[in-house]
Amino acid sequence: MKTILSGIQPSGVITLGNYIGAMRQFVELQHEYNCYFCIVDQHAITVPQDPQELRQNIRRLAALYLAVGIDPAKATLFIQSEVPAHAQAGWIFQCLAYIGELERMTQFKDKSEGKEAVSAGLLTYPPLMAADILLYNTDIVPVGEDQKQHIELTRDLAERFNKRYGDIFTIPEARIPKIGARIMSLSDPTKKMSKSDPNPKSFITLLDDAKTIEKKVKSAVTDSEGTIRYDKENKPGVTNLLNIYSILANKSMEQLEKEYAGKGYGQFKADLAQVIIDTLTPIQEKYYHLMESATLDQVLDEGAEKANRVANAMLKKMEDAIGLGRKRK
Repeated sequence: MKTILSGIQPSGVITLGNYIGAMRQFVELQHEYNCYFCIVDQHAITVPQDPQELRQNIRRLAALYLAVGIDPAKATLFIQSEVPAHAQAGWIFQCLAYIGELERMTQFKDKSEGKEAVSAGLLTYPPLMAADILLYNTDIVPVGEDQKQHIELTRDLAERFNKRYGDIFTIPEARIPKIGARIMSLSDPTKKMSKSDPNPKSFITLLDDAKTIEKKVKSAVTDSEGTIRYDKENKPGVTNLLNIYSILANKSMEQLEKEYAGKGYGQFKADLAQVIIDTLTPIQEKYYHLMESATLDQVLDEGAEKANRVANAMLKKMEDAIGLGRKRK
């Protein structure tokens, strides 16, 4: 069974885009792969975080992983900072990475643009991400298009290590879903839906109530044409809404275009809002139950124990190969 690892930052509320592009597919993958799902809280602190809010977001994210359908009997769910090998291996990969290739990372350029000062962690984010992946002999990393560059660097670092110190790492591959990998902003369909967007109308969170979802979908940008058809270039707003509808309702674009032929955006948006509400209601019910139960901590304790066991074994191989510390028997 091949191994999959994926990490999500607990830096804000999880959006519908996160669910469609990542978490939804995780539920299917856990039946076919050896899955590790990591709450990457160390990545979150590359930018300032409120300590209490960060801790609450970690717990919320863990509960949402389980609420959407992750089964701890089939997948390992854990918190990055509870497995020290990630930071230790991250330092080793920092020493293998070159400043030039880190500065070329698109996300670093985007997040540092216009800032008077940025943390060194923002620059060295990719080597830590490489550690997250490579510690578990990961074969496949499910990511969106915006993370593809980081996976390419991870592969480069793994190959660089293997060439210098001997074949230790599996070279991972990115898995980018053909549909739904990039759900766009409701207010600006040329940009990815993001929890960091200052405009709350641009995204739907997994915890939004029914009225909020209806309002956000109703205000979503479309166009003046009035026809409901898939056209990414000329009708990005409508196409984005069709993508969401198609995935959540399990209907093809052809079905939806036929169903809404001659109908206006008002009816289409009302129906889409209901599809989203029907999808999120059972998730929210499970989430609120988990937040009040002891089950959540038990799952995270067991996940940390397993992740530490696997990650420490790989870290030992890395350190022995490089020559760190005393020779171990």
